Amino acid sequence: MKREFTARHMGMVFVGAFTVIIGVNLFLAFSAVRTFPGLEVSNSYVASQHFDVRREAQEALGWAVSARAVGGLVILSITDAQGAPVRVAKLDATVGRATHVKDDTSPDFQFDGTAYVAPAELRPGNWNIRMVAISDNGTKFSQRVILHVKG
Repeated sequence: MKREFTARHMGMVFVGAFTVIIGVNLFLAFSAVRTFPGLEVSNSYVASQHFDVRREAQEALGWAVSARAVGGLVILSITDAQGAPVRVAKLDATVGRATHVKDDTSPDFQFDGTAYVAPAELRPGNWNIRMVAISDNGTKFSQRVILHVKG
């Protein structure tokens, strides 16, 4: 018995294909909105008014920051313009994913004489360290450091 491909079959294929496409798009859109942490600052206009002054003060410190994850430890290196390790007056740091806040942690970084070290078990992938350090002269240094953890 030979089966015919009718207009009704074509209509079902058409409706089915677009149902899948629209369903996937809606799922991805809702997932993106639900997991994105959102605002960086509450009022971008107010934040922009002091941006240049903060940037110049931060650049005057001459610090360079890098991070790596080794053996269950996160190592945050802060060096001055000559490459010497910097011990800051205060350090606050949050380690988390760029796309959501559910994995965010605030490890207890301790200065070991060359870098700031904290225990943290990180799964493979891209992580951000959002840090704020206060220098000995009171200058606020804030930076987002990208950390790639290999699997």
